[in-house]
Amino acid sequence: MKNIFVQIKCELGKVYEVAEHIVDQLEETEEVYSISGAFDLMIKLHLEEDEDIGRYINDRVQTIPGIKDTFTLMAYKAFK
Repeated sequence: MKNIFVQIKCELGKVYEVAEHIVDQLEETEEVYSISGAFDLMIKLHLEEDEDIGRYINDRVQTIPGIKDTFTLMAYKAFK
């Protein structure tokens, strides 16, 4: 399994709707955080090794209504 973190910038007033959609519709979601800074949410996804990350983000995340922008980070090793 691969751990992927995605920072999400939402349209104004849409953070809670986007977070609810992610929790309800993306079964690969491990955690969803409201964060400060340039982005509104950060999600941790647990994807299969053979999953095409770019296609998953493009097809499943960026198409969620209320999302303006995403920034994807790949985790290589968990130390704890």
